Amino acid sequence: MSLARRSSRARTSGRRFLGIELAHPIVNGSGTFDAIAARRVFGDALLQDFPFAALVSKTVTIAPRHGNPPPRLWELGAGMINSIGLPNKGLEGYLAEDLPRLAELPVPLFVNVMGSAPEEVATLVAAFSERDEVAALELNVSCPNVRTGLLMGADPAEIAALLDIVRPRTTKPLIVKLTPNCASPAAVAAAAEQHGADAVSLVNTLRGMAMHPRRPGAPWLGGGTGGVSGPAVRAVALAQVREVRERVQMPIVGMGGVQCGRHARDLLEAGADIVGVGTESFRDPRAGSRIAEELERIVANSGGLEPATGSAQRRVAQSR
Repeated sequence: MSLARRSSRARTSGRRFLGIELAHPIVNGSGTFDAIAARRVFGDALLQDFPFAALVSKTVTIAPRHGNPPPRLWELGAGMINSIGLPNKGLEGYLAEDLPRLAELPVPLFVNVMGSAPEEVATLVAAFSERDEVAALELNVSCPNVRTGLLMGADPAEIAALLDIVRPRTTKPLIVKLTPNCASPAAVAAAAEQHGADAVSLVNTLRGMAMHPRRPGAPWLGGGTGGVSGPAVRAVALAQVREVRERVQMPIVGMGGVQCGRHARDLLEAGADIVGVGTESFRDPRAGSRIAEELERIVANSGGLEPATGSAQRRVAQSR
């Protein structure tokens, strides 16, 4: 599949997100677009026509992780379940090997980090805060706190405690990636906003399971359960983005089952400021560019109206 630039390509209007210039409103979901691997396949054509307005990195942890045992994927009729397990080279390996390569991309880099205790997250944030290559940080809070056993992203008090420790460690924008697997993502988002987050992103995957077709009673995935993504979660994403927008003023990265420009527009109308694309990139490596083009045509045909959340985004930008 070619990623060569098309002369007729429509360009979605640029915008600012957390003070960062973006060419259009479409970014990738963390862990769903391996830019280093994609460049090995497509070469410098990837740099000439990068699919996303910013790259959100795969999750980085302090120590290297091998990820979950295989099998790691199960295809659904409307998406998939993944049990990848966040494999990565760890902080030192990422700084030495991955960051220099990602810095060559023609778009801003948002680095996603995760730790099992607030102090681990703070260490990661402080390390990336010193790097000019990094435009913003996304906190993956879908990991249990080793001290309390609670999922940091599922409890408002946990997210408040995390941000109280992490926020002083950087002046870079902090995006909190919310889990949908909790009683009230909006309550967590409100706590994040009150304790220094600059934005939230949602939805992450929903917990799911597939049974082994030949081993009765056994799960298919090596990790037992995994994260459901793709069209199956789109309605959940719309509902949770709207719920969160009604509670917070800060910008929102909306994602979940986006396959076309109309789906992106739906998330913007629900309250998102920019849109993340994940599972669709596995089917179409150029999905980000295609969806941005489709979205621009929809906006142009509707009179070029700004997304409904533009005023909220401007208020946040003015306060920074």
